Amino acid sequence: MDIRVEKFIAPFRVDSGKGFRLKDYSTKNTNGFKDKEAAGDLLAKGVEWMSEQQEMMYAQDQYSMLLIFQAMDAAGKDGTIKHVMSGINPQGCQVYSFKQPTSEELDHDFLWRFSKRMPERGRIGIFNRSYYEDVLVVRVHPELLTKSKLPPEAIGKNVWAQRFESINAFEEHHTRQGTVIRKFFLHVSRDEQKRRLLSRLEEKSKNWKFAAADIAERAHWDDYQAAYEDAIKSTATKHAPWFIVPADHKWFTRLVVAAAIVDAFADLKLKFPEVDKSKRKELKAIEESLKRER
Repeated sequence: MDIRVEKFIAPFRVDSGKGFRLKDYSTKNTNGFKDKEAAGDLLAKGVEWMSEQQEMMYAQDQYSMLLIFQAMDAAGKDGTIKHVMSGINPQGCQVYSFKQPTSEELDHDFLWRFSKRMPERGRIGIFNRSYYEDVLVVRVHPELLTKSKLPPEAIGKNVWAQRFESINAFEEHHTRQGTVIRKFFLHVSRDEQKRRLLSRLEEKSKNWKFAAADIAERAHWDDYQAAYEDAIKSTATKHAPWFIVPADHKWFTRLVVAAAIVDAFADLKLKFPEVDKSKRKELKAIEESLKRER
C-alpha cells in the first residue's frame, strides 16, 4: 500500500466498535498535513487513478462498491461527493439521496428501499444518507418509529440493537456477494456548522441550500452525537469499516475520502479481462479485414 494513502486513512478508520468514543476524534485533525495546494494535487491524482480502477471494475463485472455518506447538516456531503467522484464515468456511478420514506416504503422493512438501490456489478453506488438514518433520525425522534407501521411487539427496548444486527447481516451478505462497502461519517463541529449555516443565509447564492429544518435538528446536537457514536460502535467491521472524517476543513475531508476509496480499490487488485486464444484469433481477423478496406 502507498504510505501516503495509509497516512491519510489509518487515524480515521474504525474496524471495530470496541472502546470507540466519538469524542476521541477531532473535527479539525489533518494529521499534520497543512499544504492545501499539495492536497489538491494529491486529490487530482487520486481521482484519476480511481477512474482507471472503476473502468477495470466495470470491465471485470464481478465486484461493486458502495460508499455511504452520513453527517450532520452542512458537514459537506454533497461537495465531497462532487469533488471526489468528479472523474468517474457517469455510466459507472449511481448516486442516491434518500429522503423521508414514502407510504409504500413504510409498508416494507426499513432496509427494503435501500436494497433496491444497491450497486450493480462493475459500478460504484453512493448513498447520500442511508439505512443508518433509521438508527439516527428515528432514534432522535422516536415518534417516527411509532408511525412506521410496525406491530407493537416490534418496537421494544431492544429495537436499536435489533436494527444494528439487521444492518450488520445486510452488509455482511452484500460483502460476500462482491460488494465492497466503505462508510464515511463527516465529523463537523457545532461551531463550524453554525458558520456554514450563517453563510447560507448571508450569501444570496447559497440561500437555496438553507432549510429551516436544519436549525430544528441543530437543537438535538447532543442526541445526534450519542446516536452516531452508538451506530458506529455497533456496526464497524473489517469488511464494512467506518471512517470518522474530520470535516471542519473541506480540502482535507475530500482527501481522506479519496484515499479510503483508493485503498479499497487497491485491495481488489483489478485488471482488465484477458481474452482467450480463440477470441484473439477472431479479433486479429477483424483487424486485418478493416485494414484491407479502401
